[in-house]
Amino acid sequence: MRIAVVGTGYVGLVAGVCFADSGHSVVCVDVDEEKIRQLRQGKSPIYEPGLEELLEKNLAAERLTFATDLPAAVKGSEVVFIAVGTPQGDDGNADLRVAMSVARQIADAAERYTVIVNKSTVPVGTAARMQAEVAERTQVAIDVVSNPEFLKEGAAIDDFLRPDRIVIGAASEGARALMTELYAPFVRTESPIYFMDPRSAELTKYAANAMLAARISFMNEVAMLCERVGADVDAVRKAMGSDERIGQKFLFPGCGYGGSCFPKDVKALIATARTHGLDFTLLSAVDAVNDRQKRLLAQKAKTHFGQGGLRGKKFGVWGLAFKPKTDDLRQAPALALIEELLAEGGTVTAHDPVANEHARRHFGDRVQFVQNPYAAAEAADALFLVTEWNEFRQPDFARIKASMKEPVLFDGRNIWNPKKLRELGFTYYGIGRGA
Repeated sequence: MRIAVVGTGYVGLVAGVCFADSGHSVVCVDVDEEKIRQLRQGKSPIYEPGLEELLEKNLAAERLTFATDLPAAVKGSEVVFIAVGTPQGDDGNADLRVAMSVARQIADAAERYTVIVNKSTVPVGTAARMQAEVAERTQVAIDVVSNPEFLKEGAAIDDFLRPDRIVIGAASEGARALMTELYAPFVRTESPIYFMDPRSAELTKYAANAMLAARISFMNEVAMLCERVGADVDAVRKAMGSDERIGQKFLFPGCGYGGSCFPKDVKALIATARTHGLDFTLLSAVDAVNDRQKRLLAQKAKTHFGQGGLRGKKFGVWGLAFKPKTDDLRQAPALALIEELLAEGGTVTAHDPVANEHARRHFGDRVQFVQNPYAAAEAADALFLVTEWNEFRQPDFARIKASMKEPVLFDGRNIWNPKKLRELGFTYYGIGRGA
């Protein structure tokens, strides 16, 4: 099948590469000429395990090309995916200007029956709006389909090639048949394809992310209560999760969630509900808890250092990306922590295995970035663990203690053993770990 993917951000690039790897002929389109130049050379603009290898493989096989000419790409394709950004507006709603502009350009260029597939996360009703607008611009039959993505950054290639489910909102049998054929190679292990109307598919994306965010914020509230009553949230979490109705996933408390999906999608669903006269009280609380959680480590540091405050203190920070196995800094808890430490007069030395350069562009010379995690701890008054990269799980604590000015640890992901660290002479603070 001949496929065009508009947008070479995280979703578009992963989709394009994976479709090409299953044998389709794919052209990925973007307005950023420099990005297209790098992609043609096999250089990925994002860090995602396995992505660059598949990119190089499918470029060499001539199944994958990159272009800036959208009309030409549309004319040569049977299906066109829209995978452009839908940033959050001031009112919480997604900004659809770019997505709608792309749909209009597709309609103007189409010369035969074409299926437009929305991969971008868009509010409920977008497919209907898009269908109406493209119908006004062309006599060619065009179907608009909603096909939300459920990729986890750091595991996106495997998620795309071996999905746990595929959601497709399509109003016509022709579009359903095309999408069934397109995804057939990815569901040979009987992963389900859920066909539904476009509005239900659009809402499914928001509802799924909001549920996962709610579980995280709920456990962060439980962790706060654990600290007040002297309980250990880790023990509570394990016992709770053993109930098959609850399960273990997304029950890990910490210093807040980030990324391109959860924060934006929670706010967007709240805004959608408000537009339709519903006060989504539960999700508003989920969002508020997460905002508070991102400030929690700095608050613990202020309490620890007391009247002297944080001014003049040196802090090490391990982990900058919002989660491991990505260089994505969008809404990352580390950014909020560092901004607060700097605002209180502290200095920060930070390390992340892959996100240092992105963070350097964000902070400039306000933060020192180092290539070795131990260098971030040298002469520090405290060390903050923010992102749970594997290489941070079992470090040389004796070396860390010897190099620090004060052996104070703030474990924002509860990956270290409090008892062991206290026995080694550290002052340890976790999230809901009790006494």
